[in-house]
Amino acid sequence: MHIPRSPAGRGRFAAVAVAAAVCAAMVGGPAPVRAPAPARSPASGPADGPAPAGAVPALGWSPCAEAPGFDCATAKAPLDHLRPTGRAVDLAVIRHRATGPGPRLGTLFFNPGGPGGAGTQALPQWYELFPEELRQRFDIASWDPRGVGESTAVRCFPTTDEAYAWLERIPFGFPVGESETKAWVDAYADLGRLCEQRDPQLLRHVSTTDTARDLDRLRQAVGDEKLSFLGVSYGTFLGATYANLFPDRIRAMVLDSNIDPQAWVDRGATAEPRLTTFLREGVDLGSAATLRQFLDHCGRAPADRCAFSAGSPEATREKFERLMLRLQEHPQGSWTYARTVTTALSSLYAVDPGWYDLAWALEDLWEWRPPQEPAAPEGPLPYPAFEQIEAIRCSESPNPRDPQRFPELAEFSYGRAGDLGRAVAWASEPCATWPATAASPYTGPWNRPTANPVLVVNTTYDPATPYQGALAMTRQLANARLLTVEGYGHSSVVNPSLCVDDHERRYLVDGVLPPEGTTCRQEVRPFSESRPRGGVGTGGGGTAGGAKGGAAEGS
Repeated sequence: MHIPRSPAGRGRFAAVAVAAAVCAAMVGGPAPVRAPAPARSPASGPADGPAPAGAVPALGWSPCAEAPGFDCATAKAPLDHLRPTGRAVDLAVIRHRATGPGPRLGTLFFNPGGPGGAGTQALPQWYELFPEELRQRFDIASWDPRGVGESTAVRCFPTTDEAYAWLERIPFGFPVGESETKAWVDAYADLGRLCEQRDPQLLRHVSTTDTARDLDRLRQAVGDEKLSFLGVSYGTFLGATYANLFPDRIRAMVLDSNIDPQAWVDRGATAEPRLTTFLREGVDLGSAATLRQFLDHCGRAPADRCAFSAGSPEATREKFERLMLRLQEHPQGSWTYARTVTTALSSLYAVDPGWYDLAWALEDLWEWRPPQEPAAPEGPLPYPAFEQIEAIRCSESPNPRDPQRFPELAEFSYGRAGDLGRAVAWASEPCATWPATAASPYTGPWNRPTANPVLVVNTTYDPATPYQGALAMTRQLANARLLTVEGYGHSSVVNPSLCVDDHERRYLVDGVLPPEGTTCRQEVRPFSESRPRGGVGTGGGGTAGGAKGGAAEGS
């Protein structure tokens, strides 16, 4: 879920970092923040030449300017797939060629989550996390979905400065009190109007259905008869949509950290929903359960391993509750109650280093010290692109349309999930006044028989896509096998398990599913060693590569 913040001055970079780290409760672990320079080299012309948008694109690969070892291209797609000769959109595509040895098996397409995750940024950062045999046998490719990044993008502000100026209007994380609530609601209503004025046609054609049809064109463009796909977080909903639009075209599909498809689309109901997207998905309950695990593990660890430890699970949970109450009455500079809650939520995504960094931040606040902040990047600030998240999600996933309902929903969620519930409830409020509805959303059925079975993977304590989403995904798809990961955090990409890697490798390469009921464990063990202080401005997760490397070294 998109959890914004608005510190002043150059520290505004942190606003983008946190928003990216927790974007959509549906990011496959902490998402990379876009660098000022694009990760792909511009083509000398449209990569697919003069071919019409409705034709299968011919990808004109060339070396990526900002990602050594990767190739980049631009593909054309129809804005409206039902009108293939009309307006076209650009799709920025990236790949790493199969390294060998062994015969190449085709292309493995990867979606990093979101909605709004830019594959041209994520793949270079996450490439080394893929099991070695997958890198040997597959070209691994990703792309910026329509509306996102270097593809034809939803961009509602003429300049980067104007986008940051809008961020200054909203409270950090979620609003507290009548004044902040009014500022939040008014700002998001204005955002919707600005986006509608800029490109109303594009807003109605950035749905997951549109992207699934783009993915099928990319599959054809690389010459694969059937699709091999790894989707993380929101990418699991994209995968499920593709599997039901094109069930005969599935070679192999791994869905890691799963959304409940029926909950995302509210079962296709036409009436206004009672709950928000994320409350239907149970994100508040999943995040609360993961927070409890964090506090319990912290309490069982000595203070040199978990800085926030109070000596026992019970005492550490009480310490956290007391800190939250204190911050509501006495914020510490820019560290308000809402900022601390949303930082805690995003920091739960990656056990290493996220949990360690969160413990340091909470202990600093407990001792009335300011937590460390991330360093701002050199050079111009990147365009924050927060509206791209809302454009996809709000167009297709129903939410209550009355902003005045959200204080009540926040208290409902607080009652069943504690402090994190307030952040989860407010994360969907931008959709209350979003002006656009997807032209052709896919709302089911979800059980069309696929050419090959789908592998569903989920940790038991996932703060963003709870385990119940994986149970729902497995139940709703016609032919799916669940691989349970006993562990914590959002996705097995940034919370690694050699057991999961092995099963995914055997499935993607050889088509062999894990036996029914298989359970894996993670390599990382929370607070298993002492760890130096780190920064928390990006949700405590760092880069995906850092998360993997830290876990490998710490276990």
